[in-house]
Amino acid sequence: MSIHSCRNWFRVIGILIIVTLVAGALIGYDRGFREQPQPAWVTADFETRFKYGSIGAEHDAGIPYWIFYVLPRVFPEKLTQDGKILPGGYAALGVPWEQGQELPAGFTKKTIGFPRVGNNCAVCHTTSYRESPDANPVFVVGGPAHTTNVEAFFRYLIDCAKDPRFNADILMAEINRVTELDFIDKLLYRFFVIPITKKRLLEREQQFAWIYRPDFPDWGRGRDDAMNLTKYFMIRAPMDDTFGPTDMPSVWNLKKYVWDKGHRMNYAGDSNDAYSVIMDSALGLLGAAPANKEDFVAQVQWLHSYLSELPPPKYPFAIDAARAEAGKALFDANCASCHASELTGRPLPLAEVGTDRGRLDSWNKGAAIKANQVVKEMGLERRGLVEADLIGYIAPFLDGIWLKAPYLHNGSVPTLRDLLEPVAQRPAVFWRGYDVYDQTRGGFVTDTPAAQRVGTKLDTSSKGGSNQGHEFGTSLSADDKDALVEYLKTL
Repeated sequence: MSIHSCRNWFRVIGILIIVTLVAGALIGYDRGFREQPQPAWVTADFETRFKYGSIGAEHDAGIPYWIFYVLPRVFPEKLTQDGKILPGGYAALGVPWEQGQELPAGFTKKTIGFPRVGNNCAVCHTTSYRESPDANPVFVVGGPAHTTNVEAFFRYLIDCAKDPRFNADILMAEINRVTELDFIDKLLYRFFVIPITKKRLLEREQQFAWIYRPDFPDWGRGRDDAMNLTKYFMIRAPMDDTFGPTDMPSVWNLKKYVWDKGHRMNYAGDSNDAYSVIMDSALGLLGAAPANKEDFVAQVQWLHSYLSELPPPKYPFAIDAARAEAGKALFDANCASCHASELTGRPLPLAEVGTDRGRLDSWNKGAAIKANQVVKEMGLERRGLVEADLIGYIAPFLDGIWLKAPYLHNGSVPTLRDLLEPVAQRPAVFWRGYDVYDQTRGGFVTDTPAAQRVGTKLDTSSKGGSNQGHEFGTSLSADDKDALVEYLKTL
């Protein structure tokens, strides 16, 4: 063969290698990284966007869709609550799942190379209630997700990843039973997606170590340990012995919080304004710096605008107008000085309220400074967390108070009527997370066999679960207490 012919062959081979590399790179980008917009129905209206719209969490915190889909089929025994195995897959965790929807509210699906499942704000801020046990649930966006067991979901993903059955052979066998991936996706899932997902989930175990501590009670449905989540995920602080469970808050009508009037956000007033809370919460869902800073900021701005104008839900059941009118006078005399005054939206000293201090102990000035620095280094701007030690809990606004049960910052009092009783007469044990509404007492049913079967047990003697304090209005007569509850339904 002549030198000229050899050169031609080398040239052809070189071109083939280049073409192969380029084609491989394009396929790799398309199947592994190319971001596609969500379907148009997701953004068709504001409420749907809030429930199912991506905020970018699929990049670093997302779970590949088909792995997410088959986990309950492979590991049904790991879906547990209060030590009991739960039937029914993810729905058993109390997530707000609308009929006809592929995923629960707060769970987003987006294709970034391959379909991935992430979370948005609705996972903690969508409420469901039912008029009776045989009624369909009504879902209210912006409300506290009182039925959702977030801690059990966190544990489930980690526990699955720790199991030796979380491997390509077993997961691919199950995936092949429910869908037909093409040749390239099969290779990607087997050799990249499944091993990388397992590695990422196992990396979370150390950050979530405190939720496995036997000396800490379970959060239960509708609660989280918000500031410890921030400490261990945002500033990577070493684990300490603090535990401050809190109810998921409502996020409607955020325009009522006015920063320059001294209003502060979160239960203990540790954040300056609603925009900061939304950004920090979204960063917690992302689990990392935003992949696209401009898009992330636009999502935060949209959420702030939407939630600022979102009205509180009106009480949907019958109200005794005469009794409510009598209750208004009682409210003005006994409650308005904190909940309809200049004090509203501002922190009150713990000694005045007397409630459980666990939430206060879980956060401090040093943690706030570090967290603000982390966000600043991401190139994000907001007023941020208050760089001061905490003094107590905010006197909350009461708009939509009827749907915020259980009550107090840690959800330790089941109904409004119970909150008007002295501590010794409040339920010491009850079950959280059942969604049938108690129209008489103002809250959710907590002690029927169905509530005990579905809900999670809260023992108020447990760490962070005390129902002490806020003994305002407890000396009123029974009739006056009933009238006051009737008025609170109108707010």
